[in-house]
Amino acid sequence: MWSRVVEIMFGCWLLISPFVFGHESGETTLWVNDLACGSAVIAFGLSSYWRPTRHAHLLTIGVSLWLIVFAYWHGFTSAPPESQNHTIIGLTLLMFAVIPNGASRPAAGWEATLETSGS
Repeated sequence: MWSRVVEIMFGCWLLISPFVFGHESGETTLWVNDLACGSAVIAFGLSSYWRPTRHAHLLTIGVSLWLIVFAYWHGFTSAPPESQNHTIIGLTLLMFAVIPNGASRPAAGWEATLETSGS
């Protein structure tokens, strides 16, 4: 479940990005957006490790789409660094969110073939 680890890392990046980009204290919208989206991505990634909620990482798709829309709404045309960050993180999270949890394991048919051949 390597893709969940990467999603959690991007969630951590969203949590520290207000400090990296130096959001002004009056820019409450940017602070709330980054902290809420980062916390949600981390929560969805971590809950994917628990079997009953193994598909929780798919909720990251909604957060990703929100980040892209927020970047456009916040002023993507003038391309401030925050909007570029939201767009890139949103698109990257969108790609990772669709990767299944067992993507690094071989297919079931291949595992059966390996077990019968004695390898």
